[in-house]
Amino acid sequence: MEQDTKSLIIDIATSLFQLKGYMGVGLTEIIKTCNISKGSFYHHFPNGKEELLIACLQSISDAITGDIKDFFERYPTAEEATKKMIEKLVDNFEREGTIAAYTFTSIVSEMGALSESVRNTCSALYIRMQEIYSAKLEADGFSKEAAASTALMMTATIEGGIILCLTQKVSDPLKIMSHELPKLLKKI
Repeated sequence: MEQDTKSLIIDIATSLFQLKGYMGVGLTEIIKTCNISKGSFYHHFPNGKEELLIACLQSISDAITGDIKDFFERYPTAEEATKKMIEKLVDNFEREGTIAAYTFTSIVSEMGALSESVRNTCSALYIRMQEIYSAKLEADGFSKEAAASTALMMTATIEGGIILCLTQKVSDPLKIMSHELPKLLKKI
């Protein structure tokens, strides 16, 4: 039961953080929404809200990288996998009106106010994403250096496209990316 309560807190807090940002959600709101006591919260997260944030980011990271690995294992080339992955993001956005589950920028937009441990957790996700992209690009014949720099560009482009969709409330940025980004991944 204990792990269930902790998982519940992480799931609910993740949704709240995605909706309102880290600074926009108070501990009282988390405790009330989870229907737990303050003591129960601190039992699971003795270092407080920031420890919870790191747990939420790690949970999101596992989900995002799991989906990315699935696409990049399922399709034969980075070009095809990227196109299909972005198309899924577009479908999610058009169906749900959001794609918050695929980004954590909305949670940590106040990055300057956050600790080094939170920054490191975010950095680790981006590195994991880039490693998946880079490995597939190398398998497609890119040199190690070209694969690494292209993977960085892919990560920045996709994350930026998601943010543009969320702020503009349209899927057009990702739709354009689903056509243009894969073109850059063709091995010449």
